[in-house]
Amino acid sequence: MHYDIVIVGGGAGGLELAAQLGRKLGRRQGKERILLIDRSGFHIWKPSLHEVAAGTLDVHQEGLSYPILGRANHFSFHLGELSGLDPAAKRLTLKAITTKDGAVLVPERSITFTWGVIAIGSGSNLFGTPGAETAHLLERTEDAEAFHTRLLAAFMKASFAPERTMGVAIVGGGATGVELSAELLEAHRELLESLGVEQRFRLDITIVEAAPRILGGLPEKTSAQATVALERKGVRVRTGAKVIAVHPDRLETSVGDVPADLIVWAAGVKAADSNVELGLETNRLNQFVVDDHLETSAPGIWALGDCAACPWKDGKLVPARAQAAHQQASYLAKVLLARLRQARVEEPYVYKDFGSLVSLGENKGVGALMGGLGGPNFFIEGLVAKWFYVSLHLAHHKAILGVGKTVTLALARLLQQRVAGRLKLH
Repeated sequence: MHYDIVIVGGGAGGLELAAQLGRKLGRRQGKERILLIDRSGFHIWKPSLHEVAAGTLDVHQEGLSYPILGRANHFSFHLGELSGLDPAAKRLTLKAITTKDGAVLVPERSITFTWGVIAIGSGSNLFGTPGAETAHLLERTEDAEAFHTRLLAAFMKASFAPERTMGVAIVGGGATGVELSAELLEAHRELLESLGVEQRFRLDITIVEAAPRILGGLPEKTSAQATVALERKGVRVRTGAKVIAVHPDRLETSVGDVPADLIVWAAGVKAADSNVELGLETNRLNQFVVDDHLETSAPGIWALGDCAACPWKDGKLVPARAQAAHQQASYLAKVLLARLRQARVEEPYVYKDFGSLVSLGENKGVGALMGGLGGPNFFIEGLVAKWFYVSLHLAHHKAILGVGKTVTLALARLLQQRVAGRLKLH
């Protein structure tokens, strides 16, 4: 099989890139020239995985089918996981697709391409911490669903336990850890409303962060306001606490133990170890080293999103954020469409920081907007911040669905919540 452009990874950046290219080439050319590959059959916006984990977002309603998205945006889709890459021959290999008992459904496949884009994201950095591999991660939809299953079981156990308490420890005070703690509190509040008085229990949540403050990549005002908001909700925020080891029932830290029934690891970013075997230059975090045009060490192969180590300013790299993947997708769409016309885009990619927003539960948020334009002190909070946060999700859907379908989808989900409730208990 051969395609002009192959995009590996259907996250925020990869999917938006495929949609832009497919729509530009149109119904007649798009499917023949553009191929998107992902190891899952449906798409979830990764910044919303903490909601899936808490049960405040139903993955079966939120998930969008890649084949249907391909039909609507005129690109082809293959289910598969990258296992090998020959940059010189412009050939990639996909693992065989098997059943749970090992039966082969689809054999190993090879696909050749003229131009390739790698957008396979990244995972968590465990920093070699003993026992960290036993903690829950939130890297993929399957991780979030697995945690949600454990969470429901822990909820049930706590509601009948003599002490009527349940503890959750979250390692990492970045956006994922902070937002997960807020969503867990929302889920607990929703659950208590459905329980009798004798079954109600207390939920103790602790965020453990090695740095001096949470949300270290955001302005200090944003971090301080988020800390105050979380502590008012009852979340314990332990900063300057390095995790020494993870045990089944507690975290061992430099400032003492943190007991927990569930432990989530949401600290650090590191790309897959297998990236170093793909024949492209990588850095110490296994990210693909790219130039200011997002091109890797192999000509004709680009990388975007969390898996790319893209230069920014003052020796820093472009941060692993959804807005960066969105901007990179728009830039690469211009680059690749120019290549199809046998032309080139000479202007380099320039990341623009429009600020950061963090959700602190229903109708609450905090953040700094337009960091690259109005300065880091353009601070917003409360319902306004929450609305802006929701608008980011809607903007992603608009990029892959269009305005009409995004409005319809948003209204349908709002009505579904009114009927079925916000918390998924199955």
